[in-house]
Amino acid sequence: MSIDLAGFLGVVVLAYLVPGPDFLVIVRAAARRASLGRAAALGAQAGLCVHMCAAAMGLSAIATRSALAFTVIKFAGAAYLILLGVRALLDARRRPAGPDHTGNPHPAGPAAGPALRRRDSFAEGFLTNVLNPKAALFFLSVLPQFVDRGGSLPEQIFLLGAVDVVIGVAYWLALVRVAARLRAAFDRPARRRRWERISGCLFIAVGVGVAAVE
Repeated sequence: MSIDLAGFLGVVVLAYLVPGPDFLVIVRAAARRASLGRAAALGAQAGLCVHMCAAAMGLSAIATRSALAFTVIKFAGAAYLILLGVRALLDARRRPAGPDHTGNPHPAGPAAGPALRRRDSFAEGFLTNVLNPKAALFFLSVLPQFVDRGGSLPEQIFLLGAVDVVIGVAYWLALVRVAARLRAAFDRPARRRRWERISGCLFIAVGVGVAAVE
Protein backbone atom coordinates (compact mmCIF):
# COMPACT_ATOMS: atom_id res chain seq x y z
CA MET A 1 0.00 0.00 0.00
CA SER A 2 1.26 3.52 -0.79
CA ILE A 3 0.18 7.12 -0.41
CA ASP A 4 -2.90 7.93 -2.50
CA LEU A 5 -1.43 11.15 -3.88
CA ALA A 6 -3.88 11.51 -6.78
CA GLY A 7 -6.90 11.24 -4.48
CA PHE A 8 -5.35 13.67 -2.01
CA LEU A 9 -4.67 16.22 -4.75
CA GLY A 10 -8.31 16.08 -5.83
CA VAL A 11 -9.57 16.68 -2.30
CA VAL A 12 -7.11 19.54 -1.70
CA VAL A 13 -7.98 21.32 -4.95
CA LEU A 14 -11.70 20.98 -4.17
CA ALA A 15 -11.14 22.35 -0.66
CA TYR A 16 -9.39 25.44 -2.01
CA LEU A 17 -12.14 26.06 -4.57
CA VAL A 18 -14.76 26.28 -1.81
CA PRO A 19 -14.55 29.85 -0.40
CA GLY A 20 -13.84 30.16 3.31
CA PRO A 21 -12.35 32.62 5.81
CA ASP A 22 -8.93 32.57 4.09
CA PHE A 23 -10.59 33.46 0.79
CA LEU A 24 -12.26 36.52 2.30
CA VAL A 25 -9.09 37.76 3.99
CA ILE A 26 -6.94 37.38 0.87
CA VAL A 27 -9.44 38.89 -1.58
CA ARG A 28 -10.08 41.88 0.66
CA ALA A 29 -6.35 42.50 1.08
CA ALA A 30 -5.63 42.07 -2.64
CA ALA A 31 -8.43 44.48 -3.56
CA ARG A 32 -6.57 47.12 -1.57
CA ARG A 33 -3.10 46.35 -2.91
CA ALA A 34 -1.61 43.29 -4.59
CA SER A 35 1.33 43.17 -2.17
CA LEU A 36 -1.12 43.02 0.76
CA GLY A 37 -2.93 40.13 -0.89
CA ARG A 38 0.31 38.22 -1.35
CA ALA A 39 1.23 38.84 2.29
CA ALA A 40 -2.18 37.57 3.46
CA ALA A 41 -1.81 34.49 1.24
CA LEU A 42 1.61 33.64 2.66
CA GLY A 43 0.27 34.22 6.16
CA ALA A 44 -2.59 31.80 5.56
CA GLN A 45 -0.20 29.11 4.35
CA ALA A 46 2.12 29.75 7.30
CA GLY A 47 -0.88 29.11 9.53
CA LEU A 48 -1.50 25.87 7.66
CA CYS A 49 2.09 24.84 8.46
CA VAL A 50 1.25 25.24 12.15
CA HIS A 51 -1.63 22.76 11.80
CA MET A 52 0.62 20.42 9.83
CA CYS A 53 3.29 20.40 12.54
CA ALA A 54 0.69 20.03 15.29
CA ALA A 55 -0.85 17.04 13.52
CA ALA A 56 2.55 15.40 13.00
CA MET A 57 3.35 15.79 16.70
CA GLY A 58 -0.07 14.63 17.83
CA LEU A 59 -1.09 17.97 19.32
CA SER A 60 -4.06 18.38 16.99
CA ALA A 61 -5.47 15.04 18.12
CA ILE A 62 -5.34 16.18 21.72
CA ALA A 63 -7.01 19.50 20.90
CA THR A 64 -9.82 18.05 18.80
CA ARG A 65 -10.56 15.21 21.23
CA SER A 66 -10.76 17.62 24.14
CA ALA A 67 -14.18 19.28 24.13
CA LEU A 68 -12.87 22.28 26.07
CA ALA A 69 -9.81 22.83 23.85
CA PHE A 70 -11.83 22.49 20.66
CA THR A 71 -14.47 24.90 21.96
CA VAL A 72 -11.83 27.48 22.91
CA ILE A 73 -10.22 27.28 19.45
CA LYS A 74 -13.60 27.45 17.74
CA PHE A 75 -14.81 30.51 19.61
CA ALA A 76 -11.43 32.24 19.34
CA GLY A 77 -11.56 31.78 15.57
CA ALA A 78 -15.16 32.98 15.40
CA ALA A 79 -14.37 36.04 17.52
CA TYR A 80 -11.41 36.94 15.31
CA LEU A 81 -13.51 36.74 12.14
CA ILE A 82 -16.22 38.88 13.72
CA LEU A 83 -13.52 41.38 14.77
CA LEU A 84 -12.30 41.58 11.16
CA GLY A 85 -15.87 42.20 10.07
CA VAL A 86 -16.40 44.99 12.58
CA ARG A 87 -13.10 46.59 11.54
CA ALA A 88 -14.21 46.51 7.89
CA LEU A 89 -17.51 48.16 8.78
CA LEU A 90 -15.70 50.84 10.78
CA ASP A 91 -13.32 51.46 7.86
CA ALA A 92 -16.36 51.98 5.65
CA ARG A 93 -17.76 54.56 8.07
CA ARG A 94 -14.46 56.44 8.34
CA ARG A 95 -13.92 56.57 4.58
CA PRO A 96 -14.77 60.08 3.24
CA ALA A 97 -17.82 60.30 0.99
CA GLY A 98 -17.26 63.48 -0.99
CA PRO A 99 -14.58 65.81 -2.34
CA ASP A 100 -11.87 67.22 -0.09
CA HIS A 101 -11.28 70.89 0.69
CA THR A 102 -9.61 71.43 -2.70
CA GLY A 103 -12.66 70.20 -4.56
CA ASN A 104 -10.93 66.98 -5.67
CA PRO A 105 -12.32 63.53 -4.86
CA HIS A 106 -10.81 61.76 -1.88
CA PRO A 107 -8.51 58.91 -2.85
CA ALA A 108 -10.22 55.54 -2.75
CA GLY A 109 -7.00 53.54 -2.87
CA PRO A 110 -4.65 52.38 -0.13
CA ALA A 111 -3.78 55.93 0.90
CA ALA A 112 -7.29 56.46 2.26
CA GLY A 113 -8.02 55.32 5.80
CA PRO A 114 -5.51 53.68 8.18
CA ALA A 115 -2.03 52.90 6.90
CA LEU A 116 -1.84 49.39 5.53
CA ARG A 117 1.22 47.20 6.00
CA ARG A 118 2.16 43.84 4.60
CA ARG A 119 2.95 42.66 8.13
CA ASP A 120 -0.65 43.31 9.21
CA SER A 121 -2.05 41.43 6.20
CA PHE A 122 0.30 38.51 6.88
CA ALA A 123 -0.90 38.40 10.50
CA GLU A 124 -4.55 38.45 9.41
CA GLY A 125 -4.02 35.50 7.06
CA PHE A 126 -1.96 33.63 9.65
CA LEU A 127 -4.40 34.04 12.55
CA THR A 128 -7.43 33.29 10.38
CA ASN A 129 -5.95 29.91 9.48
CA VAL A 130 -4.41 29.03 12.85
CA LEU A 131 -7.72 29.73 14.61
CA ASN A 132 -9.74 27.75 12.07
CA PRO A 133 -10.74 24.44 13.72
CA LYS A 134 -11.66 22.98 10.31
CA ALA A 135 -8.00 23.16 9.28
CA ALA A 136 -7.00 21.02 12.27
CA LEU A 137 -9.81 18.57 11.55
CA PHE A 138 -8.63 18.28 7.94
CA PHE A 139 -5.21 17.04 9.06
CA LEU A 140 -6.77 14.58 11.50
CA SER A 141 -9.84 13.34 9.64
CA VAL A 142 -9.24 13.78 5.91
CA LEU A 143 -5.48 13.55 5.40
CA PRO A 144 -5.00 10.19 7.23
CA GLN A 145 -7.30 8.52 4.68
CA PHE A 146 -4.60 8.91 2.04
CA VAL A 147 -1.53 7.69 3.97
CA ASP A 148 0.20 4.32 3.96
CA ARG A 149 -0.62 2.71 7.30
CA GLY A 150 2.61 0.74 7.14
CA GLY A 151 4.80 3.83 6.87
CA SER A 152 5.82 6.62 9.21
CA LEU A 153 2.72 8.72 9.92
CA PRO A 154 4.56 11.97 10.83
CA GLU A 155 6.68 11.82 7.68
CA GLN A 156 3.62 11.28 5.50
CA ILE A 157 1.75 14.10 7.22
CA PHE A 158 4.67 16.42 6.47
CA LEU A 159 4.82 15.23 2.86
CA LEU A 160 1.11 15.61 2.15
CA GLY A 161 0.98 18.80 4.19
CA ALA A 162 3.80 20.28 2.13
CA VAL A 163 1.91 19.38 -1.06
CA ASP A 164 -1.17 21.12 0.38
CA VAL A 165 0.83 24.23 1.23
CA VAL A 166 2.46 24.46 -2.22
CA ILE A 167 -0.87 24.05 -4.01
CA GLY A 168 -2.36 26.69 -1.75
CA VAL A 169 0.43 29.19 -2.43
CA ALA A 170 -0.03 28.77 -6.19
CA TYR A 171 -3.82 29.07 -5.93
CA TRP A 172 -3.81 32.09 -3.62
CA LEU A 173 -1.24 33.98 -5.69
CA ALA A 174 -3.33 33.40 -8.81
CA LEU A 175 -6.38 34.62 -6.91
CA VAL A 176 -4.48 37.71 -5.78
CA ARG A 177 -3.73 38.63 -9.40
CA VAL A 178 -7.44 38.41 -10.21
CA ALA A 179 -8.63 40.19 -7.07
CA ALA A 180 -6.06 42.99 -7.46
CA ARG A 181 -7.88 44.04 -10.61
CA LEU A 182 -10.86 44.94 -8.44
CA ARG A 183 -8.97 48.07 -7.42
CA ALA A 184 -10.05 49.69 -10.68
CA ALA A 185 -13.67 49.28 -9.58
CA PHE A 186 -12.97 51.22 -6.38
CA ASP A 187 -11.90 54.52 -7.91
CA ARG A 188 -14.99 56.04 -6.34
CA PRO A 189 -15.17 56.23 -2.54
CA ALA A 190 -18.82 55.12 -2.57
CA ARG A 191 -17.86 51.84 -4.22
CA ARG A 192 -15.01 51.32 -1.80
CA ARG A 193 -17.34 51.88 1.17
CA ARG A 194 -19.89 49.47 -0.28
CA TRP A 195 -17.19 46.80 -0.68
CA GLU A 196 -16.00 47.29 2.90
CA ARG A 197 -19.58 46.92 4.16
CA ILE A 198 -20.14 43.74 2.13
CA SER A 199 -16.85 42.16 3.21
CA GLY A 200 -17.51 43.17 6.82
CA CYS A 201 -20.93 41.53 6.82
CA LEU A 202 -19.46 38.38 5.22
CA PHE A 203 -16.74 38.15 7.88
CA ILE A 204 -19.33 38.46 10.64
CA ALA A 205 -21.60 35.88 8.99
CA VAL A 206 -18.75 33.38 8.62
CA GLY A 207 -17.66 34.03 12.22
CA VAL A 208 -21.17 33.33 13.48
CA GLY A 209 -21.25 30.19 11.35
CA VAL A 210 -17.96 28.96 12.83
CA ALA A 211 -19.27 29.58 16.37
CA ALA A 212 -22.47 27.65 15.60
CA VAL A 213 -20.67 24.51 14.42
CA GLU A 214 -21.17 21.65 16.87
